[in-house]
Amino acid sequence: MIKKKSLSKEDQKVWEDYTRNPSDIIDKDKNYSRTASKERFKFDLHGYTLDDANKKVREIILSCKENNYKEILLITGKGLHSKNKKDIYVSKNFGTLRYSVPEFIKSEKELSNFIISINEAEIRDGGAGALLIKLKNL
Repeated sequence: MIKKKSLSKEDQKVWEDYTRNPSDIIDKDKNYSRTASKERFKFDLHGYTLDDANKKVREIILSCKENNYKEILLITGKGLHSKNKKDIYVSKNFGTLRYSVPEFIKSEKELSNFIISINEAEIRDGGAGALLIKLKNL
């Protein structure tokens, strides 16, 4: 791919006009209503460290419970780009979010009391790169 060095004034104007009214761009999160509704909360953990992800997961579960959500869809990624594979002091599995997040939830009694199940999401929801957490009705 050859990178264009400077943008022409015509291209700049077209781009500015388009960004003011992007009518043909669909917000996939907003239109995620195939199976999701107000019953499901979705959050993407890509880029989070293990510690930050655990803090965020705690916050999400407590908030979703308070707001009466029934499910949480956590996008974790598959760990394919994890740098932990090169670190001999870090577990290859538990160094990635898709394995460590369920273990964190199970180890936290406060959080695990709210959980019915934690499963790999269906293919259409992210498959092995996402977790579907079902919450109890309390």
